[in-house]
This record gives sequence, C-alpha cells and structure tokens, in this order.
Amino acid sequence: MDRRDVLRMSAGVSAAGALTLGSVNFAHAADGSEASRTVRGRLETGAADFVYLPVEVPSGVREIEVSYSYDKPEVPEGTQGNALDIGMFDERGTALGGRGFRGWSGGARDRFTISAEKATPGYVAGPVRAGTWHVVLGPYTVAPQGMSYEVTITLRHGEQGETPRPVHPPERAKGRGRAWYRGDCHLHTVHSDGKRTPAETAAAARAAGLDFITTTEHNTTSGHGAWEGLWDEDFLILCGEEVTTRNGHLLALGTDPGTFVDWRYRARDGVFSRYARRIRRAGGLVVPAHPNCPFVGCQWKFGYEDADAVEVWNGPWTADDELAVAAWDNMLTAPPAPGRRLPAMGNSDAHAEPQKVGLPHTVVHAEELSRQALLEAVREGRSYLAESSEISLTFEASGPRGEHAGIGGRLAVPPDAEVSVRLKVTGAPAGATARFMTDEGEMFSAAVSSEPLEWRTTASLAAYVRAEVRHAPPVGSPPDLPGAMAAMTNPLWLGRRG
Repeated sequence: MDRRDVLRMSAGVSAAGALTLGSVNFAHAADGSEASRTVRGRLETGAADFVYLPVEVPSGVREIEVSYSYDKPEVPEGTQGNALDIGMFDERGTALGGRGFRGWSGGARDRFTISAEKATPGYVAGPVRAGTWHVVLGPYTVAPQGMSYEVTITLRHGEQGETPRPVHPPERAKGRGRAWYRGDCHLHTVHSDGKRTPAETAAAARAAGLDFITTTEHNTTSGHGAWEGLWDEDFLILCGEEVTTRNGHLLALGTDPGTFVDWRYRARDGVFSRYARRIRRAGGLVVPAHPNCPFVGCQWKFGYEDADAVEVWNGPWTADDELAVAAWDNMLTAPPAPGRRLPAMGNSDAHAEPQKVGLPHTVVHAEELSRQALLEAVREGRSYLAESSEISLTFEASGPRGEHAGIGGRLAVPPDAEVSVRLKVTGAPAGATARFMTDEGEMFSAAVSSEPLEWRTTASLAAYVRAEVRHAPPVGSPPDLPGAMAAMTNPLWLGRRG
C-alpha cells in the first residue's frame, strides 16, 4: 500500500552556507510495503548554498527512492533562472569531509534510488541503515521570482541484499615501457551529467588513439567501480573526481579508488587547502579545471598555491582557453612557491556526442604506463597538449658542450652560453604556424613544414622556452591574431638556477 503525505516547508536565508529543514518522519512498516512523503517548499534569491532535508529512516527499509521537481519561470534576458541540484547523505551525517556521502546527481536527473544491491549512477550502493538521512538540495541559481520545489521520498520495506564489492582499475598496464603516452583526464559519463556509458567512453578514447583516461564525475565516486573489463595491457583507467564548488572546479586526478573529495565550500571559507591535502594523501594531483570558463560557478577563485597543474585547454579551443594560457604563462616565472612549477594540461571535458573524447588531451613522457609514473610526468611538466593523436611534437634544447634537455627539463648552461632550441612537428593541420614563447613573449615564429624549426638564444635572454602550434587564423581575422591552438608544450627551462 502506498501512503503519501504532503508537508510544506519554506527556506528563505539571507546568507550562503547551509540550512536544515524540519524532519520527514516514517513509521515502521511490514515487509513488502512502501510509504511516501512529499515535501513542498520555497527558496528565495539569496538562499543557502545547500539545503538539507532530514529523513528519519526506520529499520527494515530495503530501498530509498527520491524524486524532485521545481518551477522554471521565465526571467528577463541576462538573468539567471532556476537550477536546483540534488544529492544524498546517509545516517552517518552531513559533516564536511563526506563520511555520510551516498551520492550526487546535480541537475542531471530528477530521481534516484539507493539500496544495498544497487544504486542509480551517481549514487553509492550500500546498506540502508536506520537513522537520520539527508536529502541535500543545491540551489545553484534562483530566479528573481524565487523557486518552488517538491521532493518525494519513498521507502520500500523488506530484507536487504548483498552489496557487491566494486572492481576498480589496476594501477598499471603493460604499455610500451618508457614512452610518450596520450591521456584525457577530464571525462563525464552517465555517473554524473554525461550521456555516454563507461563502455562508450572507453571505446571513444581508444578510437581517439589514447593510452589512458581518468574518470572525473562531478562530486561523486560512483564511477570508480564502473569500468570493469574496459582496461587492458595497453589502456589504463585512473580514478578521480571533478570537485564542483561555487567558486570553481578542480580535478582530483589519479586518486585512490573510492576517494571522495568534498565540494561544499567557497573560497571565502578558507578550507580549500584541507581538501588539496586530502587529494595528495590519496595519491592524486590537484588540477584547477577550465579556470576562465565564463559560466556561473566555474571560474577558479581559490588561487594556485595548492595546485599541482592547471587545465588551460578544455574542449574545442575558445576565447576562455586563450585567456587561461595567457594567465598561466604569466605565472611561469612566479610559481606558487619557490622551486615549484605549475604545468599545463589539456582535456576534452567530453560529456556526450558530438563532443570528442581526446579533443584535446595531454601527452606525457612517462617511465611506464602506470598511475604513479603518469602522475609524476604530469607533475613535472614532461608533457605537451594536442588536439588529436595525429599531431606529435619533439621539442628540445642543446648547449655548446653537449648539454641537452627536453620538455619539462632544465638545460643547465651558463647565462651567456648559446642555446639551440628545436621543434619537430608531424601531423600538423594545413597552414599551421609554430611560435616559440619565452618569459618576454613570442620570440620566433615560422610556418610548420616537414623540416625541424630551430631558434638560438641564451639563458640570460630566456628563462624558459615553450612552443605553440597554431591553426591558420580564420579569413578576415584582425592582423596578428593567432589561430586556434593545435598543440602546445610545457616549458623547457634554461640556466643553472631554478
């Protein structure tokens, strides 16, 4: 028998943070029965970032289902309308750190279920224990008219089944030994707001010529165990998360499987360093994603003191990527801390067709095809970014006494020693131009051909050199405006001091 009750609640809060509503109560019931409660409420502009709806779950519950909806009134052009995210915490609580985390779907779906045996993608299967659970609502944007919402919680009673043990990807693959490996480290599937399944994503990555990928779903770890059978000796899958805060997104890249990183804070809360340490303790890297993205909540506001790398190229080349590369270049001679560098990454952020997995990706020079070796190569900047696997770069420098260095390395020569910098490009698009960039700006450019390009300088004149390969600018573009990026390297450093 379906018992449906309706409760009305309002939540008007004038400051960001969190708000907890009154509890939704359920009585004990017989096996095989189900009961539902519907909560209706209203949020005004300026509502809390997160609104918690406590649900008192009695013993004997087999499955929880939650569905929700909200109104979307018309708003004036240029004004944000209503957008409401949703997730779930279990009886272990909602404290920061996520001990009670059971899933997040943002605004990607309007219902989800959780049981011991299974859960909707984005949510984590496990026992449904008695206690106070919380539906968490995230009013991402609220229209001037306010937001009316409705949440229905259904409890189904009965004996709980077994929770399957997740099968996580291995730490390493056979690979090609010490080599250049191509990887896309920012991808979404049905486990957050993507449309591809993990199998479809893996197939697209292989078709793009990639050697590894990272699963980075928004604010959830449910995808870590969803790749069984999709890796092999030449294809590695790393675990991670796109930590999606109100002040920017970051990739928790290559973390231990099952590692959850909380997202419920802003830059002004002063807690980001705690979560950066959490990522590193789990063996991962902290990588701010699309830092200049113009969308609400996407621009990076936390600074780079805790970053290990930065994603400067996200998806097809656009103006915000141009801004991100320029901002990153400005930081190269003033790193976050003495002796630290901030390498660049490029990833597709692909969600669904026709978005291309591998456009762009990061090509790293690693000792082997393993999680540890790949992350070490990313951290040290032994990498370049490419729009496809068709394009390959060789970028190196040499000194007068046989000194040699490649991408991410340092050519240790005296300040006045003559340095030769060479770039070899294969698979470049027609009409492409190469540019050599230093701490002074563009110092050399030439049309890409089958022959290597060479430029001479000294360490006193260039603290670093990096290369860009650009498409021909569109017809009618302003003079001196570069075309879209086809590939770019991390810096090659010059001089004996770093």
